[in-house]
Amino acid sequence: MSQFFDPQEPNNSPSDKRLYAPATARNRDVLLEVFLAHLPKTGTLVEVASGTGEHAAHIAAHMAPLHWQPSDIEPEKLESINAWAQTSDADNILPARRLNVIEDTFHDLVLPAPLTAVSAINLIHIAPWSVAEALVQKAATTLAEDGTLLLYGPYKRGGDHTSPSNESFDQSLKSRDAEWGVRDLEAVSSLATGHGFSAPTVIEMPANNLSLIFKKR
Repeated sequence: MSQFFDPQEPNNSPSDKRLYAPATARNRDVLLEVFLAHLPKTGTLVEVASGTGEHAAHIAAHMAPLHWQPSDIEPEKLESINAWAQTSDADNILPARRLNVIEDTFHDLVLPAPLTAVSAINLIHIAPWSVAEALVQKAATTLAEDGTLLLYGPYKRGGDHTSPSNESFDQSLKSRDAEWGVRDLEAVSSLATGHGFSAPTVIEMPANNLSLIFKKR
């Protein structure tokens, strides 16, 4: 079961801007395997809603020479992303950029190489459906030919939750914001194919999550 994004302050010096998300340590290695198997290693990847920046710090070095462009909408997250990048072995992580996927486009980021991949980890269930629509539409119009869109998180299948814990999580999400909620795999797939992506490769992940890999046709 996914959890709310609830980053914690570090336990070290006040000058350390790194935030910590407990779920990252549990999923970063399996996500690394998915990234290595399904994402390109050339061009630029834009990570939408990078959060603390821990995923970039853990995965990006393995993806070189792919440029990794982290982004977020909150200033403290941008600081954390850059702080994590400075402590990592990766030299392919670009400075974090503010990105509001509803208002901005990937062209606004002025990327150093063609956009070959877009990823969003634990985003579309903790956001209105309009965020998923904007994310998919803008990825479709900007990704290079055969580019990849990766979405990770909990999903319903055939309209049903895949576990009691995901059902409880969905109820908790909706209690915070009626526009949030665990999305239907079929609805997300239909949205993506309607914008020119292939049907997804669906990868079972720990804690009743899925990775969805869409290829631009």
